[in-house]
Amino acid sequence: MTEPPLWEQASPEGERLQKVLATRGWGSRRVSEELIAAGRVTVNGEVAVLGRRVDPERDLIEVDGAPVGTKADLVYYLLNKTTGVVTTAKDTHGRPTVLDDLPPEPRVYPVGRLDADSEGLIIVTNDGELANRIAHPSTGLEKEYLVEVSLGGSREVPAGAIRTLRDGVELDDGRTAPAEVSQPSPGVLRIVIHEGRNRQIRRMCDAVGFPVARLVRTRIGPLSDRRLKPGTWRPLTDEEVRSLAVATAVKPSRAERRARMNRRPD
Repeated sequence: MTEPPLWEQASPEGERLQKVLATRGWGSRRVSEELIAAGRVTVNGEVAVLGRRVDPERDLIEVDGAPVGTKADLVYYLLNKTTGVVTTAKDTHGRPTVLDDLPPEPRVYPVGRLDADSEGLIIVTNDGELANRIAHPSTGLEKEYLVEVSLGGSREVPAGAIRTLRDGVELDDGRTAPAEVSQPSPGVLRIVIHEGRNRQIRRMCDAVGFPVARLVRTRIGPLSDRRLKPGTWRPLTDEEVRSLAVATAVKPSRAERRARMNRRPD
């Protein structure tokens, strides 16, 4: 009698992989089967095959390098921070933190930082792997800001200053990467960056002579929510978590994907 494949021996009571993908928002069962058949799904680093069973609590499941959120104890919150609130778990000066109004369990941490005098969206989670992907500059995750600047005697920020912000600004820790910058109204800039240096937007605007009067982060990668009121929070949907995983995944090249498929078990 032929023994079942090793993955069936290891997880005989597990769930079928295509069912796990479908329930986690990666498409219908049929779409999930097509993802597996195309060699785009890995389990613990190995290319998966149709029929494989997995333990969603223990196995690392990825689609195109993006982890599939499967663990039941992971939580994800989106918070609209107000000024005066700090993005730390505790503050030695007694200031309010982004965790004060969130459920005490499970323990969570803010992803990245917003200055105490800045406002806007911040993600809070206990998913350390996804948090590292979001915060790490190598993923190039976009962060979008609306920035009100002090014009001084100018009517608006001149085109030359905007061009400098777009091309890169020399700061004391090096030149900034190119940014998307527009001026939807006089003295209000829309800035999209892919980096996360300390107080970067403020330093960029200072460098071109237009200091920041108000700064609001309006988008983190695929996440935005104009209906989320300042000072409030909500859980992320499964679709939003999936979109973050996709946006921060290290995409395999065609050659790497082909090599993965060639390594598939018989």
